Amino acid sequence: MLHLESSKRRFAAFKKTQGSKKKPEEKKSPEAEKKPKVARWDYVRRFGVWVRPQWRPIALIIFISLVVAALDMLWPLAMGRIVNMVQGADAPGAPPAKEQVKKVVWLCLGVLAVVLTKQLLDYPRAFQTSRVSSRLIVRLRRRLHRQMLALPIARLAEMKSGGVVSRLSTDIESLGGLIQQALIAPAVAVIRIVLTVAVLLWLSWQLAVATLVAMPVAGLLTFLWLKRVRPLYRSLLEDRSGIDARVGETFGGIRVVRTFSRERREQLTYGLAQHTVVRKQLAAERLGMLLESGWGLLIPLASMTVIGVGAWLVLNGHGKVGDLFIFQIYAVMLLGPIIQLVASVSQTQKGLTALQRVFDTLEESPDKPDQAGALPAPAAIEELRLESVCFEYNPGVPVLKDISLRVPGGETLALVGPSGSGKSTLADVIARFHDPTAGAVLLNGVDLRRYQLRSYRSLLAIVPQDVFLFDGTVAENIAYGRRGATQIEIQRAAEMANAYEFIAQMPEGYTTIIGERGFKLSGGQRQRLSIARAILADPKILILDEATSNLDSASEALIQQALSRLVSGRTTVIIAHRMATIRNAHQIAVIGGGVVQEVGTHAELMAHQGPYAAMVQMQQLTPES
Repeated sequence: MLHLESSKRRFAAFKKTQGSKKKPEEKKSPEAEKKPKVARWDYVRRFGVWVRPQWRPIALIIFISLVVAALDMLWPLAMGRIVNMVQGADAPGAPPAKEQVKKVVWLCLGVLAVVLTKQLLDYPRAFQTSRVSSRLIVRLRRRLHRQMLALPIARLAEMKSGGVVSRLSTDIESLGGLIQQALIAPAVAVIRIVLTVAVLLWLSWQLAVATLVAMPVAGLLTFLWLKRVRPLYRSLLEDRSGIDARVGETFGGIRVVRTFSRERREQLTYGLAQHTVVRKQLAAERLGMLLESGWGLLIPLASMTVIGVGAWLVLNGHGKVGDLFIFQIYAVMLLGPIIQLVASVSQTQKGLTALQRVFDTLEESPDKPDQAGALPAPAAIEELRLESVCFEYNPGVPVLKDISLRVPGGETLALVGPSGSGKSTLADVIARFHDPTAGAVLLNGVDLRRYQLRSYRSLLAIVPQDVFLFDGTVAENIAYGRRGATQIEIQRAAEMANAYEFIAQMPEGYTTIIGERGFKLSGGQRQRLSIARAILADPKILILDEATSNLDSASEALIQQALSRLVSGRTTVIIAHRMATIRNAHQIAVIGGGVVQEVGTHAELMAHQGPYAAMVQMQQLTPES
């Protein structure tokens, strides 16, 4: 969250941290301390494993780059030859003018052919580079997407939606560029530098030394600039990410913002944050201008040095004007690869950060991997039993304590109790979103952990209180749990869920787009679509988590009718606060403080006059005789 503070103070704090040589020690969590530190070169090695299948096109790219660099060395030599011919045109014993013009024409045509060949080769090189990067991005993105779908829910919640998206988008894109920045670009730059220096030394070692004197200074200037500007750009990215997150929260909760008249405060927060970003951006641009000024001073000085040394050599008969002309061209050509090499180092550092995030995520343990020899889930449910189930989110803080319950196949178990008593946690344990820290959940006498997780989940359907619908059509949302469902099956499920009538009144019926999270629908309509989705999935085990809460009487009546059709013949676990919802359950378990306080039918528990009877009386329900 962006805090309301002076942008000047924030920017000053940032500059202070950049100027400090000694960084404050960060407190590490116990998990972070236990995790072994992985060397960056190990991440590079792992990345190399992913790149290895593309070694042939990469080798082709480097070979083409070598040929292009060699061709680039030729045309300055031809231009220098032309200058020397013109300079010596009037010298005694020089060839006739017509022959010299003919040579000049052929040399110019040769230069044109070299340039055209270079450009023609540059196209397949650039295309192959993009192709290799794209293939790597697709492979990595699909693998990372599959991995993140399998991660524990708690880990995904820790990442937050922004962290999930950034890994799949920004980080993966950075890795695609890493092939170019860390492998191809440095290789090409080194090839160009070596060839250029070799030609310079071949032509004149004195001029070569004069040319190369400025190169280390130019590289050092660029490196120092990158070292200073990199933290600024990193901080800019973090600030922009924070701004985007706050904007998403603001407009996602726009009703709350307007209810409490916080529009001006949100505007102020946004404006101050943008002001901080602008100040950092200007600081980065100022550093860029200083670099440009340094280059603007260095290049003329380097050129004057080359000209001065070259003129001295020419006047003393140790060189020709054409050689001086060639050196000027090669000196300029040498600057490009040096800048590219320094920039590659910077970009590689940025890519390595993304590399670390991606490969750390790829190596995380999936959610409840199947045991060796795991069994497929049974086709028929004979019994669902909980034996002394205990569960803790945090060690030493029990949420469920020694819970034992038995649900015969096809019967309904209702869980009631105050908020925070552990009902939803118990339902999550039954759904295997969590495994018990002690005890076991048995299906047909077999521990759930011995079944294949995917096979067991295929038996389940959950109708939650907070219904989640996708931004798609009505039909797509109903058929989400059953691929290949026909239109007739979708309509039948809608009818059973009492959703057919309101769907028929929509502009485009079952092809109506309902918007993100179904925002175009009322709460009761969203709930009925969720029930239709569960009906079409035809589960063996059904979990209803407060499926009728926060609804008006008319909607609740319709949903109760739909739920009665849905639970018929299915092994069902119902969580409810409203006692009218669960009066007909085969068993009712009262959960309080993570333990089972009493179990029985509605009539038995009312006769017992325990916690359940007290809850019924509080809701002023009339017990059935």
